[in-house]
Parts: sequence; C-alpha cells; structure tokens
Amino acid sequence: MTVLFTFPGQGAQKPGMLHALPAHPATERTLAEATQALGRDVLALDAAEALRSTVAVQLSLLVAGVAMARVLAAHCAVPRMVAGLSIGAWPAAVVAGVLDFSDAVRLVELRARLMEDAYPHDYGMTAIGGLTRQQLEPLLAQVHGPAYLANLNAPRQLVVSGSAPALDAVAALALAHGATRAERLAVPVPSHSPLLDDQARTLACACDQVPRKRPRITYVSSSAARALFDADRIMADLAANMARPVLWADTLRHAWERGARTALEMPSGSVLTRLALEADFGAGIALCADGNRLDTLVQVARADQ
Repeated sequence: MTVLFTFPGQGAQKPGMLHALPAHPATERTLAEATQALGRDVLALDAAEALRSTVAVQLSLLVAGVAMARVLAAHCAVPRMVAGLSIGAWPAAVVAGVLDFSDAVRLVELRARLMEDAYPHDYGMTAIGGLTRQQLEPLLAQVHGPAYLANLNAPRQLVVSGSAPALDAVAALALAHGATRAERLAVPVPSHSPLLDDQARTLACACDQVPRKRPRITYVSSSAARALFDADRIMADLAANMARPVLWADTLRHAWERGARTALEMPSGSVLTRLALEADFGAGIALCADGNRLDTLVQVARADQ
C-alpha cells in the first residue's frame, strides 16, 4: 500500500501543538533549525495568545508537519507521496525534498505576514456543510461584498472566503437553503481568493531567490489536484496557492489513482483524516498522528516498505 503523508492547513492549529510533538532528536533538530531561521524561539509560537496571529499559526503548522515526518523517517517510515492543504503544501514540499526547511521557514513567515498585513481584521473563512458546489455558488452571487468559493474539501464540505459581512450573509443564505453547517473558521484572512493576488505575486518574487530541487517522492498539489514533478512549477504553485482555491477532494482522488492507499495526517488535528474517510479515499486507510502512538504510526507508514 502506497503511503501518502497529508499536511493540514490553517484552522487545524491548537495551543501547545509544538510542545506535544514526540520527544525525539529529530524533533529537537527541527525546532532548533526553525529557531535559528526565525531568530527567535519557535516554541513561543504555540501559546494560545500567540496563535491569534496568522504568522504564528502558519509557522507552527510548518514546523509540526516537518518534525513529525522526520521522526517517522528516523524509524524508517517514509511516504511515497505527499500533499498539503493550503499552508500544508509547504511542509509537504520540504518532506519531498523540493526546498530546504530553513528557506521554507523564512518564506512561510513572509507568506503569513503578507496575508496578515493586508487583512488585519474583518475578513476570514466560513465552512459550509450539506450543500454541493452547484447549490452554493448561486448563493454567493446574491451577496453584496467579496465572497469566494475557496476550498472544495468534499462534495458537501465547502469553504467560502471573504469579508466578515459577506460571510455572515452567505451563512444565512446557506442555512436557509438546506445547509447543515455554516461555521466561521479560525482563519482571520481571506485565503484562497483573488483578494490575495497581489500578495501571491510578492511571495513569488521571494521564492524565485530560493534554491529548489526536483522532488524525490511524488508531490501532489492541492491547487492543481495533480502531481507536479518540476521544481520550478512546484515553487510557483507554493507561492500562488494562497490566492487559488483548494481542490482537496480532487487531490485525494488523484492520489488514490496514483496508488495511495494509506493517508497519514501530520499534526495538528484530524480534519484531513475525516475528509479522507468521506471522500474517494474511503476504501483506504486514513489515520492522524494526533492521538495515536508513535509505534502505531510507524507500523502504518511502513506498510509499503
């Protein structure tokens, strides 16, 4: 069974997530590298107060994902395929060998700061459950103000990005038209929408200055829902993904078509595991690192060794 490592996006963060990583030399090395790249203690990022910042959230998810993957690799448990949702694409690219971890830390810090500075308040994302894309999109057209379909996580698990008033209006319309859920996410910026086009272009310029390598394992882009093998294309995909919709259901389907049968979710949380069980990956095995013993994770990740 080919093992796919998945890396969650913003909204999956929780206080203490870095402190909860396995006590292991690989964890210590990852934390030390991140601290050096940032010029400040990375362990200060996962405090509840700190996680109100997009910068702290995105860096914490990057560090946690890379650290967990390195711990598993130290036990000879490595993936043959990786995919990440939103910011999760960055640790996926590091694990695939596309870019150096320290460079990723600096670029993710820039990415998050660009997003936070552009939209410090009154913007965000809302999850809509129970409606299909065909049902939701006409409702977006009725709303005054920016509201964009941002994430297609499952056939009836969608996320809208935009201004706070527009999101409130979308939620009310969705519930009136049969939605089972309309919940604001812990994401205070309008990710995966054209509102971040300018910031994506700025990040792309910074990415152009960073060395990159062809991936040593299969890297599946959640913006394109397909495997990318060219290093330059992957870096361009990373830079642009903040302004592009996430096609997570299609990404899982593509991974399945390429042979993935086990999806192992890196910290934090279990959102991607639940989505895998709801999607075309349902016939495979889906497991999250959070709440499971390291030896169990190693056994699952070694399934295709």
